[in-house]
Amino acid sequence: MDSLDLWQEYKNNSSKNAKNALIEKYVELVKIISGRMYSTYGSNVDYDDLVGYGIFGLIDAIEKFDITKNIKFETYAQIRIRGSIVDQLRSLDWIPRSVRQKSKIVETACQKLESKLGRNAYDFEIANEIGVSVKEFQDLLLQISNLNIISLEEKLIEGNTSSFVSSESSLPENIICDKETVETLKMSIDELPEREKAIIAFYYYDELTYKEIGKILGVSESRISQLHSKAISRLKPKLVF
Repeated sequence: MDSLDLWQEYKNNSSKNAKNALIEKYVELVKIISGRMYSTYGSNVDYDDLVGYGIFGLIDAIEKFDITKNIKFETYAQIRIRGSIVDQLRSLDWIPRSVRQKSKIVETACQKLESKLGRNAYDFEIANEIGVSVKEFQDLLLQISNLNIISLEEKLIEGNTSSFVSSESSLPENIICDKETVETLKMSIDELPEREKAIIAFYYYDELTYKEIGKILGVSESRISQLHSKAISRLKPKLVF
């Protein structure tokens, strides 16, 4: 039975066998997304746990997917899977409050300086603003890196509703088609320093790891993490919904 037949069998007849076949067919997508997220959050959570969280998102996507819509299931499911993983990670609350506070300090400093200077602030300027050395600031970027990534994903998801799966307005096809959000994000990325812009493109669009990006740009993996964290600290205040 091909994919279309499976979908029709499940949607028309609520076939459990067809549903299980669809889960088996697309579970590899969960593993790919989980593996990518594990490269970021691996020090805090097991890969198998991420797969488990992602499976819930896949099942939810299969149940809610409308085969009459002109949207590819893989695109739809990726948002559901990532949303499910992000939601579970958030509920675990594994990031200490002190790290959240540090992230907010950096975010506020970036916003203040860029409003004042009319350009992107340099490391030494942000370090001076928060009263630390450049080395301490760069160490701080590493500490808040995981939080910055997950909180940006939260902000994009919650920009439409407080719950990723609760209402019609938060369905993935509507999030994808939220032109205002897309344009705001695109403009904000375009305003980043060239190296940070490249890292965002490599990480989110080309789906490269920090190690792979580091090889391309000729810097260490930890430096990529710092620059990624700083880029997100610049982006988050601009994504106000």
